[in-house]
Amino acid sequence: MSDTIDYGNLMHCAMRGLIQNVLEGIAKNGLPGLHHFFITFDTLHPDVEIADWLSDRYPEEMTIVVQNWFENLNVTDEGFAITLNFGDNPEPLYIPFDSLKTFVDPSVEFGLRFETQEDETSQETDDAAKETSGENVVGIEGTAKPATAPQEEDAEPDDKPHEDAEVVSLDSFRK
Repeated sequence: MSDTIDYGNLMHCAMRGLIQNVLEGIAKNGLPGLHHFFITFDTLHPDVEIADWLSDRYPEEMTIVVQNWFENLNVTDEGFAITLNFGDNPEPLYIPFDSLKTFVDPSVEFGLRFETQEDETSQETDDAAKETSGENVVGIEGTAKPATAPQEEDAEPDDKPHEDAEVVSLDSFRK
């Protein structure tokens, strides 16, 4: 038994499970609304199965888009198979979850990034700088948003267009 809890590995397992659940729902019911995915994966992973011409063109990593046309989406505990159209040429792919680098659904500004041990070491300085500057990294590398307070679960969505903020002096509320 280890002296520490491997939170990084536990988070990666949980995030891969989330992607598996999402893809299983898509395989069963199709893509709802405007949802679509950008999925980047390591083409050098030993269990990735792509056409030779794709691995020649994308020797290290590849980003696929799951949106308008896809077929044969089959999700397992280890990964997913899908057929995508590349220039009117349908190609079957098998992508293990362990090969994933990013998973992004831009329709709802949701993204996950999986880092290898090498990436984590090289980005520790960058992450520390972002934490001290008040930024919270979400989604794809290089995408940052200002940190915001979490919304209440009971809060109803505001359907009105947002207007410019108005500065109000607290003196007007004092007695």
